Amino acid sequence: MKKKPFTLFRFFLLCSALMNGVQARTWTNADGTKTFEAEFKSYDAKRGQVVVILSNGRTKKFNKSFLSEDDIAFLKKNGNRTSGGIAKALPAEIPDPDGKEADMSKPAQVFILMGQSNMLGFGHVAGDKNGTLQNATKNSLYPYLVDEAGAWTARKDVRNVRVMNFKDYTNDWMSPSNSKNIGPEMGIGYALGEVIDAPVLILKSCIGNRSLGWDLLPPGSEPYEAGGKTVPGYRGTPKNPKGNGEKVEGEWYAGKQYDDDTDSAKKVLENLSKYYPGAKEYEIAGFIFWQGDKDRYDANNAERYEVNLVQFIKALRQDFEAPNAKFVCASLGQTKKGAGGNEGAILKAQMAVDGESGKYDDFEGNVATVYSHPLSKGGSSNGHYSGNAETYQNIGEALGRAMAKLLAK
Repeated sequence: MKKKPFTLFRFFLLCSALMNGVQARTWTNADGTKTFEAEFKSYDAKRGQVVVILSNGRTKKFNKSFLSEDDIAFLKKNGNRTSGGIAKALPAEIPDPDGKEADMSKPAQVFILMGQSNMLGFGHVAGDKNGTLQNATKNSLYPYLVDEAGAWTARKDVRNVRVMNFKDYTNDWMSPSNSKNIGPEMGIGYALGEVIDAPVLILKSCIGNRSLGWDLLPPGSEPYEAGGKTVPGYRGTPKNPKGNGEKVEGEWYAGKQYDDDTDSAKKVLENLSKYYPGAKEYEIAGFIFWQGDKDRYDANNAERYEVNLVQFIKALRQDFEAPNAKFVCASLGQTKKGAGGNEGAILKAQMAVDGESGKYDDFEGNVATVYSHPLSKGGSSNGHYSGNAETYQNIGEALGRAMAKLLAK
């Protein structure tokens, strides 16, 4: 289809619709005759599509050809940026929720959580014993989780959704009151809800006992040779390592859990208003990944963890058509820097993708790794950190802060 020309009249309409707002900048049209104010949201270099934010919170899309050379240079420099509706930085201490609803004129900002059992969550909520979330708040930890009467608070601008293999398990406002056990979602949700004005949907889609090197193997992964055998690539099987690109019916295959988890998440997004009442649009703002336990029992998986993690990041962005979505992962809590063996290899791989200290230029400003050993209260990943809710909350907060930092850039 032929694109309609960008007439002067249409440019006047665009200028009149755009007004000053938070983080706004001045834009100039291609011939330099007109300017307008708008907040930069994102730029897709492949398609040349620019997205800005209107004063009413809605987005406006247009092609870069409508802009001046200076503006195009700005886009090239800031092309990986996605604001996600952020209006402020996250304070040192997460504030108490104000009880207000989100700005429903903005698209819901979706954060997809994936991993295995510790992302699923085994931190105990109720009880007076050390390690429960209830006991932690009584000892003045995580004060934003309780009100003055000691009751659990709730974020009315953040939805907590958990699905597993196409079945709903959680669909409510973000609050410990709705949970028997927690994963990192509380720390993530309370942090992101504080810095994002738009509706926030924390969408967890995962199951326990899954490896990145087999069950969660991402699209684009090719077969390889190890120990005299051919290890299957994505949608391959031991009998047919290459596969034919299609899902294998009636048999477990490489990447099946990746398919199930991503398909389960997409099913939620297809029915957005069921999971975030009143939401009509959404944007995939980020992915959060906490995994690695099962891969530490397989030398091949541990050795290839970095290759698989890099491909996992790229595949998720392509699969959800979200090239600017941020990615944050956390290491296993028991693994110290300098560790050897399979655990050391996995930690090294996780640190390698960090946008600040890692080795991938493409991940600068859009990928972060949380080194979780200092945040763990003991135990190990295969024992679910002894069910200590402080470990899950500490790592959740760190993941939320890391994501907020990326979104603020």
